[in-house]
Amino acid sequence: MTTLINKKNVASYWQSFPLTLVLCLFLVFPIIVIGIVSFWDYNEYSIIPAFILDNYEFLLTSSVTWQAYLKTFEYAFLTLLLTLGIGFTVAYFLAFHIRSSAMQTILFLLCTVPFLTSNIIRMISWIPLLGRNGLVNSGLQSVGLIDQPLEFLLYSDFAIILAYVHLYTLFMVTPIFNSMMRIDHSLVEAAIDAGASPFQILKDVIIPLSKSGIIIGSIFVFTLVMGDFVTVKIMGGGIRANVAILIYNEISLLQYPAAAAGAMILLITVIMMLVILFRLVDIRKEL
Repeated sequence: MTTLINKKNVASYWQSFPLTLVLCLFLVFPIIVIGIVSFWDYNEYSIIPAFILDNYEFLLTSSVTWQAYLKTFEYAFLTLLLTLGIGFTVAYFLAFHIRSSAMQTILFLLCTVPFLTSNIIRMISWIPLLGRNGLVNSGLQSVGLIDQPLEFLLYSDFAIILAYVHLYTLFMVTPIFNSMMRIDHSLVEAAIDAGASPFQILKDVIIPLSKSGIIIGSIFVFTLVMGDFVTVKIMGGGIRANVAILIYNEISLLQYPAAAAGAMILLITVIMMLVILFRLVDIRKEL
């Protein structure tokens, strides 16, 4: 009996070996290399293998870095709140107001249609809509609601948040919808029979049972926003910056050790936030 158990354990290790090898080669090893390079020195022409703390000291004492992190967290949390509100509403409608499974599938697929194009194309499509002479400003001026074009619509924090919500709402809809589809509708019917109001049903039944989907969606959105620089670069018009933009600029200037240090700090920050989210739900039981 013991021999049989040992053979099963060995077989399971061999089955997991290919995935472990891929993760080590393409995830763990690159992170180790970035961590090593982050302690190196550099000048205008080359990087110098050494062990210095100047890169981290500059990052942690620079007001620019702190402002970039505050702006990054602002983008992340605002996007998280907006996508959560929209995603929860859409998922609730699909799960509890659409009775036909076929119609649920069709409507869910309609939500995925924008993802058939690239992120950059979807962002650029906002420019003729939100620009100074775009459709929104032209329409508001034509009906007499404004006299001058609204400048905040494009190349602003508003435009960046709008693009983030547009890009990442589906990452919130999908896990929440998956969680809601697991909810036994008899629980909702029992709450109605017990005299619970719609708000009480939502607060005491739907939200607690959808917590895993909410947390998983939050993890997706938060990590995507924290590491994104293309959206900020395009929708911010080059006058807005977050942490990823700082790292991108350092790479463009061939300041690889400084960029590596920034990447490590960003990675540690994201991991700390994920640890907090993981403590709220056991992901292993939900996957």
